[in-house]
Amino acid sequence: MKTDCSQKQLLNRIDQVSFAVNDMTLYLDTHPYDEKALTYCHELVQERKKLLKEYAEAYGPLIIDITDQTGESIWKWMEQPFPWEKEGACR
Repeated sequence: MKTDCSQKQLLNRIDQVSFAVNDMTLYLDTHPYDEKALTYCHELVQERKKLLKEYAEAYGPLIIDITDQTGESIWKWMEQPFPWEKEGACR
């Protein structure tokens, strides 16, 4: 199965936002009273959830935490090819 460009772009955006969430949590560990940073972190977390849900609806759940948001009535976690199992690349 080939990975299409939109899937690769969505994965890339998920990676970017996930990195930013991790970075902000590290910052907040040392600056817990920074209200702007906390607000920004909350925004990033919400964006990440939205992106993960979007990915799950289009390509199957990327992480186990999102499996209940696909709207499926059966467990399909193991039926999908995982991103590292897919062939091809978008150029």
